[in-house]
Amino acid sequence: MEKLKVGVVGTGYLGSLHAKIYSKLDNVKFVAVSDCNLERAFEVGKKYRAASYSDYEDLFGRVDAVSIAVPTSLHYNIAKDFLNHDVHVLIEKPITKTLSEADELIEIARYRKLTLQVGHIERFNSAVMAIETYLKKPRFIECQRLGPFSKRVKDVGVVLDLMIHDIDIVLGLIKRDVVNTEAVGLSAISDYEDVANVRLTFDDGAIADITASRVTKDVVRKIRIFQEDSYISLDYLNQEAAVFRKTENRIAKERIKIKKKEPLKKELKSFIECARTGKRPIVSGIEGRRALQVALDIIEKIKPTRHE
Repeated sequence: MEKLKVGVVGTGYLGSLHAKIYSKLDNVKFVAVSDCNLERAFEVGKKYRAASYSDYEDLFGRVDAVSIAVPTSLHYNIAKDFLNHDVHVLIEKPITKTLSEADELIEIARYRKLTLQVGHIERFNSAVMAIETYLKKPRFIECQRLGPFSKRVKDVGVVLDLMIHDIDIVLGLIKRDVVNTEAVGLSAISDYEDVANVRLTFDDGAIADITASRVTKDVVRKIRIFQEDSYISLDYLNQEAAVFRKTENRIAKERIKIKKKEPLKKELKSFIECARTGKRPIVSGIEGRRALQVALDIIEKIKPTRHE
C-alpha cells in the first residue's frame, strides 16, 4: 500500500508534536512543514527529516493530507485552501471562529469527498474510550478543566481554548439538543474571558455543569457522570476512571481497566485511516461545528458579566 504523504502547517508546540508522531507512523510519508517563522520551520523539518517552507501554499501538490496547528483566526483560510487543492485536513480545535466559516469548510469537504477532522483530542483519551460500556443515560455531568495561563494562546478566551474540549465530550455523551445555557465568566489576565462556568440544559432534562480556568496554579482535568444507578469519575490527565454503584447500604467502587495510550497518536492514526478509507472521523467537521455553536453561545452569555 502506497504511503500517504503528510505535512504540518504551524510548527509551534502542538504542530511540532504532530510532526514528531507523523514521522514515526508506518503508513505515512512525512514530507513537509510550514511556518511563517522559517527558522522554526527549518528546525522542526530538519529534526523530522521533512522539507521546510515559510508559505503553506508550497505544500500544495506535495501532500495528500495535512495537520493545521495555527492560531484559530487562521484556520478557515488555510483549511479552505487545502481542501480546494484536494488535501485531507485535520484542523486543531476549534474548527473556526465563526459558524459560517465552519459551514463552508464542511460543504467543501463533502463536495470533494475529503476527510475534515477536528482535533478534539479528548475523544481519543483512553479513559474516555474505556467508559463507553458503562454509560447508560447521563442525567448530570460535572466537568473541571483548570490550569495556568499559557502565552501560546493569544486570540481566544478560555471557552474556545479549554472549555470546548469538555463541551465536545458532553455533547458526545448526552447526544441531545441544548435548550438552555446559563454562563458567567471574567477576564483576569487577557482581553478575553479567562475563567468561565456554564450550565447546559438538554431537551431530555439532563444537565451539564462545566468550569474552565486558565489562571489556576494546579492542573485539573476531571469529569463526573451521574446516572440513575451509578456515577463515573474520570481523570483525563492520568487516564484513570472508576464507576461507583449503590449496593445495599454502601457505595461500591470499581476501577475501570484502561490500557493507556498517547491520545494524539491515536488521533493522528485515526485521521490517516479516515483519509485513506473514507471512513467518517470520530470528530468530523459536523461535530466540530456543534461544539463551536455551543461555545459561541456561552461566550455571548458571558460578555455582559465578565467585566463586572
